[in-house]
Amino acid sequence: MLRMLGKKETYSEAELITLLKAKNQKAFSYLYDNYSKALFLVSYRILNDTEEAEDSLQNSFVKIWNSFDLYDSSKGKLYTWMLNITRNLAIDTARSKALRFKNKIQEVTEIVYHKNGLFVEDVKSDSIGLSMIVHDLTNDQKEIIELVYFQGYTQQEISEKLNMPLGSVKTKVRQALLILRKKALLK
Repeated sequence: MLRMLGKKETYSEAELITLLKAKNQKAFSYLYDNYSKALFLVSYRILNDTEEAEDSLQNSFVKIWNSFDLYDSSKGKLYTWMLNITRNLAIDTARSKALRFKNKIQEVTEIVYHKNGLFVEDVKSDSIGLSMIVHDLTNDQKEIIELVYFQGYTQQEISEKLNMPLGSVKTKVRQALLILRKKALLK
């Protein structure tokens, strides 16, 4: 089963899979030594941060080890399976990082508004003539324009928040922008 090339052990993919399913520590070390660099690059390309990529890679190998019983060689190569786990965990990390960043920005915004006595509700849209421009919009369009342009939501986030199909959100944004553009040109 084991072949020696100089002092380095090598395994065929079938041998490696058999040993990993038996939870062989030596085979797992071999797996890490031979695949970690390639998988690190996948994590790094997604996260663009060395520490985050290293953490994500470590989590990937833990998941690979813990869920190796789920690997099915008839569905694909071992490397492809590991690559998908690594990629998905890196994407999850990136999303989590973006969410943490978004929450920090919202916290800072709230602190600034409360410390300075500024409240969004206190701002009168009439004072900048906005109510005249948005008068012809439907309530849905007004709400969506508020979310997109004043609260920074993506169209996907609005779709989820309002429980509305993404296509409907896009259509309402486009219609609202066309109405606003037409009103702006008339002024």
